[in-house]
Amino acid sequence: MEILYAFGFLLLFSAAAIGGVALRARLHEDHLSQANMDALRLVTGLLVTFAALVLSLQLSTAKQAFDAANKDRSLYAARLARLDQCLRNLGSETEPARRILRQYTAAVIASTWTTEKAPVVEGMPDVRSMAASGEDPGLNALMNEVGLIVDALAPADAVRANRAARCRADYTMVQESRWAVIEDATGVARGSFVGIVSFWLALVFLSFGLQIPRRVLGAVVLSIGVVVVTSVMFVIIDLHIPSGGMFGITSSAMRGALADMAR
Repeated sequence: MEILYAFGFLLLFSAAAIGGVALRARLHEDHLSQANMDALRLVTGLLVTFAALVLSLQLSTAKQAFDAANKDRSLYAARLARLDQCLRNLGSETEPARRILRQYTAAVIASTWTTEKAPVVEGMPDVRSMAASGEDPGLNALMNEVGLIVDALAPADAVRANRAARCRADYTMVQESRWAVIEDATGVARGSFVGIVSFWLALVFLSFGLQIPRRVLGAVVLSIGVVVVTSVMFVIIDLHIPSGGMFGITSSAMRGALADMAR
């Protein structure tokens, strides 16, 4: 998806720049007077300043959201491993919950990072129909089963009762992290906003095309500007896809948690 966006930006900005150059060639010399060009440069300077502010803010916001999603995913993996360790400490009676937790973790990895090799855990659900991001009913059912088993723990001695209480607290933290990850995955930039920013930038390149003479150097400079701004827009869109794209979060933390569960 982000590659298609990048090609769309490149075509839009290139068409705007070429349109400005073509329009300049058709204008009468009276329209290209020094006074008119000075006025055009003033408006262009305003557009460039405004576009630069918007792009810088959007890039900063996207980077902060990506870092938060990366942190939430790592914390989620750590809490899953911690819950499994707590259940392990309670003994064999929690083995059904641990088995479901392994199946759940493997399904999350396989459904989220579809381009990577899926882990194999006995009894794990079919992930082909699962959503790559957001809430999935199948995964929710598995996590709910773990919660029911944890809530049903009622050891007689005080030591094991304390461990069971800690497991219930760990399960609550896992659920909190799970919903944080789900919210991170749905925080994609809205298409309407991207369209408005693209329209502003297209106007900027149209004005550039009106000002730059039809020379090879001018064409090279204008092309560099188109590529640079397109790459910035691509990075902004890509950072809004936490588990995919060029800068996507890797599955190493979740795979590490699954490996700890299998020990």
